[in-house]
Amino acid sequence: MAVKRVVANIATPDVARARAFYGEILGMRVAMDHGWIVTFVGEESAIAQLGVASEGGSGTPVPDLSVEVDDLDAVLARIKGAGLKLEYGPADEPWGVRRFYVRDPFGRLVNILEHA
Repeated sequence: MAVKRVVANIATPDVARARAFYGEILGMRVAMDHGWIVTFVGEESAIAQLGVASEGGSGTPVPDLSVEVDDLDAVLARIKGAGLKLEYGPADEPWGVRRFYVRDPFGRLVNILEHA
């Protein structure tokens, strides 16, 4: 099992306001825009990504972090083995990911996902 990506998400009722700061000021480009979430990425070899969302998708709350993995079932087994409670999922989402939510030891809501 390997972590492939960690995405920080910022909750906001107005994702359009993020374009001025993250897009124009910081020079990040929009990689994905579903209306309720806009994902900004860095150019060149930078692997910086920031999601700004009004919801977490499928009516869920915005997670504090999103972590993409290459084997969701392996992570899910570890989560269950540790006795942690799932907050959402696992679910196959219409935008092409399978995911679940769990809280980290600090109470942050973490979206663990794998692309289909």
